[in-house]
Amino acid sequence: MPDAARPFDGEYDYVIAGAGSAGCVVAERLSRDSGTRVLLLEAGGRDNWIWFHIPVGYLFAIGNPRSDWMFETTPQPGLNGRALNYPRGKVLGGSSAINAMITMRGQAADYDGWRDTGLPGWGWDDVLPVFRQLEDHFLGNGPHHGTGGHWRVEPPRVRWDILDAVRDAAAEAGIPATEDFNTGDNEGAGYFHVNQKAGRRWSAARGFLKPALKRPNLRIETGALIDRVILDGKRANGLVFQQKGARYDVRAEGEVILCAGSIGSVQILQRSGIGPTENLTQVGIAPVHDLPGVGANLQDHLQQRAIYKVANTVTLNQTYYSLFGKAKMGLDYLLRRRGPLTMAPSQLGLFTRSSPKHQRANIQFHVQPLSLDKFGDPLHRFPAITVAACNLRPTSRGSIRIASPDLAAAPIIDPNYLDTDADRQVAADAIRVTRRLMQQPALARYAPEEHLPGPAYPDTDLARAAGDIGTTIFHPVGTAKMGPANDPMAVTDGALRVRGLHGLRVIDASVMPTITSGNTNTPTIMIAAKGADHVARRGA
Repeated sequence: MPDAARPFDGEYDYVIAGAGSAGCVVAERLSRDSGTRVLLLEAGGRDNWIWFHIPVGYLFAIGNPRSDWMFETTPQPGLNGRALNYPRGKVLGGSSAINAMITMRGQAADYDGWRDTGLPGWGWDDVLPVFRQLEDHFLGNGPHHGTGGHWRVEPPRVRWDILDAVRDAAAEAGIPATEDFNTGDNEGAGYFHVNQKAGRRWSAARGFLKPALKRPNLRIETGALIDRVILDGKRANGLVFQQKGARYDVRAEGEVILCAGSIGSVQILQRSGIGPTENLTQVGIAPVHDLPGVGANLQDHLQQRAIYKVANTVTLNQTYYSLFGKAKMGLDYLLRRRGPLTMAPSQLGLFTRSSPKHQRANIQFHVQPLSLDKFGDPLHRFPAITVAACNLRPTSRGSIRIASPDLAAAPIIDPNYLDTDADRQVAADAIRVTRRLMQQPALARYAPEEHLPGPAYPDTDLARAAGDIGTTIFHPVGTAKMGPANDPMAVTDGALRVRGLHGLRVIDASVMPTITSGNTNTPTIMIAAKGADHVARRGA
C-alpha cells in the first residue's frame, strides 16, 4: 500500500516499466540525451543463461519458470474447452529472449488501416523509414532495408531438404517463391529472415540495451515487480514496485512509461485504478480513471499445428535423440556457428489466401523440421514436420483482467479464440490449404502422412478439428489500443499518451489497434522507436 512504500534513491526524468522488446528500445533512445535521467525497471532477471543466446534455446526457455511467466488462458469455448499455456519472456529483452527470432513487419495495408481509422503518422509510408532506421540488414541499404541500426537481421544458417521440398510444393500449389517478406506485401513462400548475429540470438537487450549500458544516466534494475502508477490527480508522477521483498516509491519528473507488454501494462494500469470501473470494483480496487478499453481488444494469432510424419529424410526429431547427431550439432555450432543449434522455431514461411475471396494474404504458415505436442514437451520420436497455419487478421476479440490486487495473482487471460463465424471459416480453410499443399508432387518422395489433425477429421469437419488442434503463436496485442478521440475504447492517442491523464504513456504491443499480418516483435520495436521519439519531443 502507498504508506508502506519507501522512497527509491535517485532522481529520474523517465521511469520505464518493463525491459522487454519495447522497453529496451525506449530506454536506449531516451538515454541518448545525456541530460536526461532514465530508470528502467524489469520484473525478470538478467539474460545470463546460455539458452537465451543459443537460438535453439527456445526449446528450454519456453515453459521454464526461470525465463517464462508461465501464464495460462481460461478454458476456451472455441477450442472445445481447452486452456492454453501463454508464454511471455521473464528476463531482460522480454519475449525477444525466448521467441522465434523471425523479423516480420506485416503488410503495408495493416498500417494504412491504422492511419485510416484516424491515426495520422502510422501509415506504411510513415513507419517504413522507422523500420529501415532500426535495421542492420544483411541485404544492405536499399528502398526496403537499412544498415547501421541496432536491430540485426540475417538469413538462416541451416537448411533441410524437406523444407526445400515444401517450398517447391508451395510453388506447385500456386504460392510463388519470395526472397523477402518485408517489402509491404508478404505473399509468397521463402525462408524467414531472423534476428541473429553470427549464429547467436539477437534479442532487444543485446541489440539496444547493451550499447547503452555504460551511459551514466541509465540505471537498470531487475527483479522489480511493478505494482501501480502513482497518480497526483490526473498526473502520473511515479511508480510503486517491489524488489527483494521491499516496496519502493520512485518518482518521475518527466513521464512514466509502461512497456510491460499486452499483459503486463494492463495489469499495472488496472492495479492503479485505471480501467473499466465495473471490473476494478469487482476485484476491490477503487477506480480513479474510467477507461473501458484497458484490457479489452485482445487479439492473437491462432495457429492450426498440423503434423506430418515423413520418410526418406532427416528431421530434428531423429537428430535430437541420436548421440552422434547431438555431437555433430554441437561441433557444427562450436566450430562454425551453423547447423540445427542456430534454428529459429520455424525456418520456412508461406503467406497465402485461405480462399479466393480474400484480397491479400490472410494466412501464414510456419514450417518446422520437427514436431512435438507443445512447446516445453520433448520432440516426437518419429521423423516429422510441423506445418502450422494461422489466421493473420482474426475478428475475434478477447480480454485481460486482473483477478486480484495481489502482485502474485495470475491475470485472467481470455483470448476468446474462434468466437466468430469468420474466424472458424478461415481456420477450417487453412487446414484444407495445408492438406492440398502436402499432396503436391514435390513432396511425394517423402510420403507425408497426416498425424495431426489426422484422418479422423474429414474435410467436412474441419471447424471441429481447428478447435481441437488450435494453439497460440504467442502474439497478444491490442489491450491498450491507440485510437482517435471519438473512439470510446481507445486507451492511448496517436502519441501513445494515456487518454485523460498526463505524464503517462503506454509504448508496447498493447497499443496496436489491430494485429499486424505476421510475427509481431519487429512491429513492436518500431512502435517503441516512434513512441520514444514522441517522448523525446517533450510531450509531443
